[in-house]
Amino acid sequence: MTGDGDTLVSVLVPALNEAANVGRAYAEITRVFDGLPGYRCEIIFTDNHSTDATFTLLSAIASVDPRVRVIRFARNIGYQRSLLVAYQNARGACSVQIDCDLQDPPDLIPQMLARWREGHQVVYGIRRSLAESRIKAALRRWFYYGINALSEDDLPLNAGEFRLVDGRLLAELRTVQDTSPYLRGLISSMGFSQVGFEYDRGARVAGESKFPLSKMLGLAADGVLNHSLVPLRVASGVGLAVGVTTTLLILGYLAGRLAFGQQWPAGFATTTLLLLLGITLNALFLGVIGEYLGRIFMQVKGRPIPIIEARLNDAPAPMSPQSPKPEAAPRSRKQPAPSEAVIA
Repeated sequence: MTGDGDTLVSVLVPALNEAANVGRAYAEITRVFDGLPGYRCEIIFTDNHSTDATFTLLSAIASVDPRVRVIRFARNIGYQRSLLVAYQNARGACSVQIDCDLQDPPDLIPQMLARWREGHQVVYGIRRSLAESRIKAALRRWFYYGINALSEDDLPLNAGEFRLVDGRLLAELRTVQDTSPYLRGLISSMGFSQVGFEYDRGARVAGESKFPLSKMLGLAADGVLNHSLVPLRVASGVGLAVGVTTTLLILGYLAGRLAFGQQWPAGFATTTLLLLLGITLNALFLGVIGEYLGRIFMQVKGRPIPIIEARLNDAPAPMSPQSPKPEAAPRSRKQPAPSEAVIA
């Protein structure tokens, strides 16, 4: 049993078409906290506009357990933005983010809380092993090494989304207004005391992965572009190198022609290759610059924040001194409990 004097921990669980997993996730998380003296939890499910029975099942769970809060978006706003909303609505002294498929085991939460009590503001899991193909695992590890080399921030290697974040950082996250956030990098860049621990990530038991290769590549692009100016500097450096090389070739050609009387053969192939090389480099680096400009454009447009379609057992998090006043939520919202919903 938990009391009002126990420390409140916000458990953040993003969900998209996870009807096969939400009941099991709820049962496992509550089991851990029911056996954890001195702590109580609130479980924040962010439903990214699921098209299956996910919201129906969450409505049934929330109707019988006030610890469960559900935020359903009016459309799919993307994994990272949905996570940012969850962090901004957390009311606990700290938060723990965990995927709905429970590949990151909830049984490790007490270990994370123990490290937090030692004085660390961020406790993150380092994936020692992954239940996925060797190719995908290798690509993931290469990405972590690559982004750490490119980034100006100190990003931990092989760390995913499984992490504990102190309330001090939660207050700072409430001030963030980013249309394309990369949260693991954003939290790492905030500083404070951050410590990792190794664990073995399990395999998905039910449902399908929501991160195919295309979305993983998109997340990789967000990570690099949000935390590094190296691509722009590479573009400038290559442009300068090509310019210097071209200038030297022109000077050499003029010197040979005017000073030494060289009769250069017609170089149609060489000219064509140089032209194609120049066009390719221009297109490549204009694309890099365009990615940055596109993100700036989306940010300065000031588009509305993610629209929340429904809140269950939920009210916005308390304001930090720097954060804007959140929109008031309805005091209560009755949801019809499905007749056939089964809570795992």
